[in-house]
Amino acid sequence: NKIAAIEKVVPEFDNNPLDEVQEFKEGEKDVVKVYVAKKAGEAVGYAVETFTKNGFGGRIDLMVGFDAKGVICDFSVLKHGETPGLGAKMDEWFHADSKGGNIQNMKGVDMAAENGTLVVAKDGGKVDAITASTITSRAFLDAVNRAYKYYLEAAGAAATDASVATPQDEASTAAETPSTEDNAAPAEKGDNK
Repeated sequence: NKIAAIEKVVPEFDNNPLDEVQEFKEGEKDVVKVYVAKKAGEAVGYAVETFTKNGFGGRIDLMVGFDAKGVICDFSVLKHGETPGLGAKMDEWFHADSKGGNIQNMKGVDMAAENGTLVVAKDGGKVDAITASTITSRAFLDAVNRAYKYYLEAAGAAATDASVATPQDEASTAAETPSTEDNAAPAEKGDNK
């Protein structure tokens, strides 16, 4: 049930996201769908039906939810063919907190702060891979990264000026605009950590 998967991954909404779907062609035959969740007419989240073909057992389908600012609300594994007891643990693994200080739990990850790309620690990134399942972990992150790419496109298309203001955009605009207040620039710079 698509609505149930959408409800699991985005903030509470009062529209029917199935009526507000955007489809993006990926390659020859694949499609990534972005469902816009709204409350009182305002977008509160985006549920992205995404995939990767790089799983150890082939294709993995996920529903990844973002809030209106691009922070991951949650995800749901829709379909996979990963090894039971290993890669099949991705749902449990990526909902658990890291024991080593890296990223493991996807909830609350600000994709903009990660430059839009999550990478396993073994490959120089910050995400803890599933023990003995690095291929599955890379594939999972490939699907999440793809979801973020299309979230940005959908959110950009929904914005009136067809762009999404990110903290980096605001910082560069603030840096280019002369300030009449002596302490305005350092305060703005400090907000963009």
